[in-house]
This record gives sequence, C-alpha cells and structure tokens, in this order.
Amino acid sequence: MPELMLDKLRPEVSKNIKPFLEDVLAGYAENIHSIHVTGSSVTGDFNPKTSDMNSIFVLNEMDLKFLEVLAPKGKKYRRHRVAAPLIMTPQYIQKSLDVFPVEFLSFKLIHETVYGEDILSNIEIRHGDLRHQCERELKVKLIGLRQGYLASMGGAKTITEGLVGAITAHIPLLRGIIMLLGKTPPVEWDEVLKKLQQVTAVDCEIFKKILDEKRQRAK
Repeated sequence: MPELMLDKLRPEVSKNIKPFLEDVLAGYAENIHSIHVTGSSVTGDFNPKTSDMNSIFVLNEMDLKFLEVLAPKGKKYRRHRVAAPLIMTPQYIQKSLDVFPVEFLSFKLIHETVYGEDILSNIEIRHGDLRHQCERELKVKLIGLRQGYLASMGGAKTITEGLVGAITAHIPLLRGIIMLLGKTPPVEWDEVLKKLQQVTAVDCEIFKKILDEKRQRAK
C-alpha cells in the first residue's frame, strides 16, 4: 500500500487526520484513487480549536460498501475534529464541474493530495458556468439576508449572530467573482477581501469587521 504524503500538512492536522486515513486505507485501499485534504486546515486560516479537517476521497468506482467502512468511524474521529469526507469518482468530478464550479474552484485552489494522484489541480473551471452559479448564489444570499433581518425584529445580537455564522460560506463565492474579473483568487480570507476590493472598487470593510468578530468569538 502506498504511503500517505502528510509532510505538507501542519503538524496538528497531520497528527489528527493520519489515524483516520490509515484506518480507512487498511480496510479499503484497493478502490481508492486518491485522498485530498481541503479547506482551512491547509491554509493560514486554520484554528486548532474550531476548524474541522475536511477531506475528499476519490474512488475508482462508486461503491456503497465504502460507506459501510466509513460510517462506524465517524463518532471516534469526530472527537478530533475530523469531518465526514466528501466521496466522489473521477467521472463524477468531470460531470459536475458545470454544476458546482464555485465549490470545485475552491477544491482546485485549496487542497493537499495525501494519497494517490492529484486529480484536482488540473480541473478546468469554465467562466460561463462560474458566472451562472455566482449570480444565482448572490441572489439567494441577498434574499436570505433580507429574511434574516426581518426575522431579527431589529435585535442587534440576532443580526450579528446571523452575519458571523454565514461569513465564511461567502468566501468561496467571492473567490469566484475575483476569477470572473480576470484575477487569480487568493486562498486566505483576508487576502480574498483585499483582492475583491481592489478589482471591484467596492468597500469590503463590513466583511472584514464580521471576520474579526468571528475570530474574537473563536478565542
């Protein structure tokens, strides 16, 4: 069985996720094409106290038996902030790029391949697909913000809770907008906001304030 390639992960992430990966590979290595660690655990935005460790398992062929291998391990490794992985196949990835371009752009930009072939670095995100999803997501999020504001009944605490809870989910969308404007999207949250302000001339100070509030609460 090929060895795990964990040298590029920060020590605390490697320590917590290695037993999980080894446990899965010990019972199901033959059908695993590759494994990729994604999300904040491979960026400077990682917080050991609050950040989950996310991963993608790419199988050669989809097999429901793999779920039976994974399911019993959830409770054990969740204590170490190892999140349930996404499960895909190479064919699923290629057929889904037009449907989830924002998500796959994040995977392309933010991942470390720790087992098998790096299938994510060379995926192609088409601008037409990305524009459609960005427009749809922006409209949905605006509707959600308006509904949340009305539901808060003017309560500042409720409004703040809603904004702080939602801010990180907006970052992938903002990366997509930056790419549509012809620039390479940054990885870390602060740099995303800085670049967005540069390329759009939109004041992003409110996003920075919400991120700062989120970080203060994490402390």
